[in-house]
Amino acid sequence: MATIARFEDLEIWQEARRLSNEIHIICTVTELKNDFKLKEQIKASSGSVMDNIAEGFERNGNSEFRQFLSIAKGSAGETRSQLYRVLDFKYIDEKTFNDLKSDFENLSGKINNFISYLNKNNFKGTKFQ
Repeated sequence: MATIARFEDLEIWQEARRLSNEIHIICTVTELKNDFKLKEQIKASSGSVMDNIAEGFERNGNSEFRQFLSIAKGSAGETRSQLYRVLDFKYIDEKTFNDLKSDFENLSGKINNFISYLNKNNFKGTKFQ
């Protein structure tokens, strides 16, 4: 793995950003836009995934980074749970739900793999190899 100097270079952050944008679009073009509480919850949880990856990276330590990645993974799970409500309330169709659920599951797996990688290495600082 090449040295990563910025959180923006992390594939998991890029994917979290893409998914957060997809959630935002759903919140603006479907009737979810009128369900203020659920809309704000799912926007917050999906945004939390990318934000926690970034914050952990900027903390300059492997241990803190792993902690924030764990929080990011939890937020991905929270978003998946909220997607069930978005589906149940008929704001999205089954295909959209299945695609997003799968994408968030894949992202959770990638975050978990990155945590495992960091557990096997003892880097100290902002450059993770």
